[in-house]
Amino acid sequence: MQSNYSSNPGFAGAQPQQPEQNPESKPSSSLVEKIQQLGQTNVPDMGQDANIHCLTIIGQIEGHMQLPPQNKTTKYEHLIPQLVAIEQNPKIEGLLVILNTVGGDVEAGLAISEMISTLSKPSVSIVLGGGHSIGVPIAVSCSHSFIAETATMTIHPIRLTGLVIGVPQSFEYMDKMQERVINFVTKHSGITEETFKDLMFAKGNLTRDIGTNVIGADAVKYGLIDEVGGLGEAMKKLNEMIVANRAKEDEGEMLQ
Repeated sequence: MQSNYSSNPGFAGAQPQQPEQNPESKPSSSLVEKIQQLGQTNVPDMGQDANIHCLTIIGQIEGHMQLPPQNKTTKYEHLIPQLVAIEQNPKIEGLLVILNTVGGDVEAGLAISEMISTLSKPSVSIVLGGGHSIGVPIAVSCSHSFIAETATMTIHPIRLTGLVIGVPQSFEYMDKMQERVINFVTKHSGITEETFKDLMFAKGNLTRDIGTNVIGADAVKYGLIDEVGGLGEAMKKLNEMIVANRAKEDEGEMLQ
């Protein structure tokens, strides 16, 4: 065990050796946080004048149950305050949502979807890699949606984990929750309820299960996503919507 006392044990008057106070020896807390969270120190800064907020939803969406530490998660209690701040901040004129998620908690995903869909500011989503399960409602909750050509979206029925009481009421609750997801997706996209249910309950598309894996252009063909595209197209569309929203607000002020 290391000691801060003098190396001479016989010297009774030995005093603790104080480490040299060098303010430059310890990195700032913000620097340590950047390294811990992002693995790098030179994180790109959009600056105070940036009018677009980028919201990333990756890994598994964590809701009421805490997931194991090795899981890459997006916690909905972290996103909700961000969305409130985006709505209140007059400098932010648009929201860019980037998704690469396997899904997760149904109610947490629907809560995020509802908040994004009720923003008064333009929003655009991009599905990169995957926007599976409850990631589908989040993807369609924005004003306009994009999907990368190689990205996929898995549409399947609601599944429950843990203890399930085998009574009719449990299945009725699950069916109602499933209807909530279906109604939200069909309301905020161009897909019909019949088509969405056909994809959800299709047999043979997924191994040992039911559901459909929709890739890129197929998601657009079904009306689930608006366009195939990446970051450049999404930013262009969002900026166009911001300009249109400014003109609308200016017109409203002139009429008052």
